[in-house]
Amino acid sequence: MRHCIFSRCLAKGLVVVSTPSQSNPSSYSETASAAGVESSFCAAPVDDAAIRARTDSYFNRTKAIVTRFGDCVVTYAVFVRRPVLSATAMVEQWLKNIAHERGIEILVEPVFPEGEWVGAGEPLLYITGFFSHLVDLETLVLQKIGSCCVAAHRAYQMAISLPKAQFLAMEARHCAGYEMQELMVYGASVGSRTARKEGAVGFVGCANDATAAFFGQTHGFGTMPHALIGYAGSTLRAAEMFHEVYPDKDLTVLVDYYGREITDGLAVCRRFKDLAEAGRVGLRLDTHGGRFLEGLDPQESYAVLDRYVPDALRRYRSESELRNLIGTGVSAAAIWRMREVLDQAGFEKVKIVVSSGFGVTKCASMADASAPIDVVGTGSFIPKLWNETYATADIVTYDGSESVKVGREFLLPSFRRAEENRRNLMHRDDRPRG
Repeated sequence: MRHCIFSRCLAKGLVVVSTPSQSNPSSYSETASAAGVESSFCAAPVDDAAIRARTDSYFNRTKAIVTRFGDCVVTYAVFVRRPVLSATAMVEQWLKNIAHERGIEILVEPVFPEGEWVGAGEPLLYITGFFSHLVDLETLVLQKIGSCCVAAHRAYQMAISLPKAQFLAMEARHCAGYEMQELMVYGASVGSRTARKEGAVGFVGCANDATAAFFGQTHGFGTMPHALIGYAGSTLRAAEMFHEVYPDKDLTVLVDYYGREITDGLAVCRRFKDLAEAGRVGLRLDTHGGRFLEGLDPQESYAVLDRYVPDALRRYRSESELRNLIGTGVSAAAIWRMREVLDQAGFEKVKIVVSSGFGVTKCASMADASAPIDVVGTGSFIPKLWNETYATADIVTYDGSESVKVGREFLLPSFRRAEENRRNLMHRDDRPRG
């Protein structure tokens, strides 16, 4: 039997914080149907036995106490302590599925549209329902929200730093299982959509089929790992093998296996000259941090950047930024050098694909050096400090009466309304007069 939250509230003269259509009280925001979310593993419902086993024990005990002494309608506020982008569709869809599974009503009010900036401590969601229906869901709700929002923010920062580059999500190998992977990819897709609104290309796909739907794709992208080159015995032979099996696919070749990025890269371009001239060849730089790109050293790296972006060397602010510019691994100097030799050889349409540690800081350094990057493969939108992803929830109303522990008054609906009115008044006062 379905319990009607609205009937309970109306009978008591209460006001529910959430504002879905009263003709469809279980309605959710449109963001819950975002690409990939509806059919995702993380959004799938679980049965009550699994919820009991996975939630914190004091929530199970609270559920039993509330059931014995009398239920009430409560509203939870969910928030993260650091600035993020709102990425709540996954948990919205999960709650929708749980409500259907349990035959109950859960009202959800996303405070911000998906992808919008959220300040530290601002409520992301208000969730309203009977206390006994919601209390055992808190642990699982928090697992599905904080990390997504931080990943979304990081992906946005990366994409906006290099607005002309395509990004590929390559987080799978860095995740602790598929559920984490799905949450991270969802976050990256949200951050990418926000960046696209500001003119960036953003993330266009990912590395495997299972999460491709988050980017509107049906399959993952990628051509070859280092292992194929070791198997083939040469970079060129690996490229030939790939092309023989997949003649209709664009050819992106790893060129760092033997430490001959330039030599092997040019050999591939000459062997597949027609593809190269058609813009269907890419060379992927994944040089590890223990050595320089072929032909470079600190002095030569300085010289490369001095030829193309001399101001970048004068603007660096830290040792890590300087390493990104002229250090070992995939540096800005390495990328400029590869572009230089390709253009000199007549392969202006060959793309440069980069990977290896392209997080927020490295992307910003590459932007400062105007590095000629076509594609970035990265999983570094995964939050760097995991304790920043911890979401928290507090009940803010009991049967319509506001109450929250001391110090969390900023979560109260009345506080939010007052803040919104204050901002509106300030905005009105700032308008030109006359």
